[in-house]
Amino acid sequence: MATTRRIGPLHLEDLEPHRFEDLVRQLIYDFRSWRSLEATGRAGSDDGFDARGTEIIPGEANADEHEDEEEAPTPPNGTRVWLIQCKREKAIAAKKLTGYLEALPEADSDGLYGIIFAAACNFSKTARDAFLLKARERGFMEAYVWGKGEIEDMLFQPKNDHLLFAYFGFSLKTRQRSLKTEVRARLATKRKAQRLLEQCNAVLIRDATDDRYPHLDPEEARSRIDRGRWTVLTFKGCFSDGLHFLVDRHFAYVGDDEQEWDYAERMNDGPVHRHENPWRKEEEDDHEARAAAMAEWEVLPERNRAWFEVLAVLPYENILDIDEKGDEYSGLPHIYTTAFDHRKGPFHHYCASVETIDRWGVPLRASPEEDKRVQKFNQNPSETVEDQPPLPERLPVPDDEPSRPRRPRLDRRPRGSGRADP
Repeated sequence: MATTRRIGPLHLEDLEPHRFEDLVRQLIYDFRSWRSLEATGRAGSDDGFDARGTEIIPGEANADEHEDEEEAPTPPNGTRVWLIQCKREKAIAAKKLTGYLEALPEADSDGLYGIIFAAACNFSKTARDAFLLKARERGFMEAYVWGKGEIEDMLFQPKNDHLLFAYFGFSLKTRQRSLKTEVRARLATKRKAQRLLEQCNAVLIRDATDDRYPHLDPEEARSRIDRGRWTVLTFKGCFSDGLHFLVDRHFAYVGDDEQEWDYAERMNDGPVHRHENPWRKEEEDDHEARAAAMAEWEVLPERNRAWFEVLAVLPYENILDIDEKGDEYSGLPHIYTTAFDHRKGPFHHYCASVETIDRWGVPLRASPEEDKRVQKFNQNPSETVEDQPPLPERLPVPDDEPSRPRRPRLDRRPRGSGRADP
């Protein structure tokens, strides 16, 4: 049997006390937005502070709206003071843990807002519950216990790999790449995509680890992404964040104020047709629905006619290589990617835009927010805009499974999108 190399527990208790304090302090840098983090425990006489953090309070301008609500005592200038206490001990029972809190100053009298208690040991549920109860009694508005498990979890995150190496001498990254090398790799991939895909319309995106290509798994009850991790999409161009691909395209409306908007849900011009995507069982276009939506679209004033588009963004670092020649199953260019995520495939995110088709004037654009949507197109017969559920996260529509166009994740607008007459 082959031997598997494993990583044992981190010996936090072996760190020198001040080094353990330094580690905890560096781990909390992105916990909140700090004005300052002070290493107060290094010089002694710390009054219980191994580190003291001054948090910048977000949304301070709206504080007057909540005057009647119970608020924590805060120093002036929109800040909150946090106490960070570190203990490099192998075990701390509930009684001893609450005893540490008893020795601290009262939060109300000392202007403290929150506390983080970090230790090199694990805590029982009883100890954690007792700590939170005692912290509330002492006037702390927020209280957190970081045991050995929480600290290890943070150190094993990629963003903290440098701390793992600095304090324990090893890195989880299998290959260290300099920033210069990473930038060169991204630029090389971008230039190759621009050169090979410039004249392309549709492309095949493939998970390089899926050896079932080109045959879909015969179990049709499984989801499309489980049956075969490849898809055919329309290429929209190279951008700063990666390659953009068209997923959905609907007739739409944008108001003169660039606030109101709507789109025709029952039609979708986004999916690639069968003659370029042999894995589609049959044409899924509902021609009657498209004709009905187009009739409603053509009644709108010309300056308000728009397209609603959803794009998928493929980061350059997720691209392994590009085969512009294709193969005997698909002559489209093949983009080989890293392993698909079950929810988002190889894509980093999806973005949506609503923009009018006016080629000569200044196009109207709206941010596709649900509360700004109005009724311009007939949706499902028994459903109006007010009846529709909130927008869920966007997943690609399977290529070979008929489906009503799903609503997109509207977390970002693309910096460019194609416009064309229907």
